[in-house]
Amino acid sequence: MTKTEFVDQVASTSGLSKSDATKAVDAVLSTVEDTLKRGGEVNFSGFGKFSVAQRSARQGVHPRTGETIQIAASRVPKFTAGSGLKKALK
Repeated sequence: MTKTEFVDQVASTSGLSKSDATKAVDAVLSTVEDTLKRGGEVNFSGFGKFSVAQRSARQGVHPRTGETIQIAASRVPKFTAGSGLKKALK
């Protein structure tokens, strides 16, 4: 499902206009992104939790040359599914 299809689904389910649904979806995504940038987490009870995971520095291999390279530490987004979502998919 693309973002446009998601917005259409939100609009039809909630009775909002497409422009209002777009604003609502954008606001939710922006809020989740801003919270994760600050290192926080967003928890939707029964759905899941968005958080930030730390990846430590490690050694890798350059695929063309086979040379060993150093991969820097990084922060990556992480999603953990909640029990309600897991039950819905069974």
